[in-house]
Amino acid sequence: MALTNKNITSTNIPFTHHRLLYFSIGSTLGMFFYVKCFLSDFSNCFLLDAGANSLGLSFYYTLDMVQTFFEERTRTQLLCYRQFLQIWDTLFAFIYTLMYASWMMYFLKNKRLFLIIPVLAMCTDWAENYVEMLMLETYLNSSPISESFVSLGSGINSCKWLLSILTYLIILIGMMSSLKIFFTKSKLV
Repeated sequence: MALTNKNITSTNIPFTHHRLLYFSIGSTLGMFFYVKCFLSDFSNCFLLDAGANSLGLSFYYTLDMVQTFFEERTRTQLLCYRQFLQIWDTLFAFIYTLMYASWMMYFLKNKRLFLIIPVLAMCTDWAENYVEMLMLETYLNSSPISESFVSLGSGINSCKWLLSILTYLIILIGMMSSLKIFFTKSKLV
């Protein structure tokens, strides 16, 4: 029996969808591998037993929080933190964006417009890192940290977290929609 274009097309769609699922799973495993083997190792040089270990992990920060964060660390720790922001946290934003985007593509199929949200989250993460490095350079040069830098960095950081929460919600809605379709089709069979 000869294969028609209809048969070839219908077999490619599930294969492509499965390939996207495998890519999404792989990117998720890659993110966890990156966190475990790189991000955590390269952040050890500035971590403290108590207190905040990264300004970007809080929803917002104030001038006092930034000042305390810098004052609690040695110059060597602060230089390590700067390198972490420049390299390892920047790569992390790219990796988590790849993971989120692949899951969105898998669950939402042709609704690629939503991909802008994790990309914007990545861009705000990078912008927030840049502002943190500006504040850090100011502190290392023994100059007072600008309240406007702190407000800008905090605002960008809050925006990053809101975009991240929105990303999770979109993925969750897509997942629930896919499960609903799956169970509806199962009842029909």
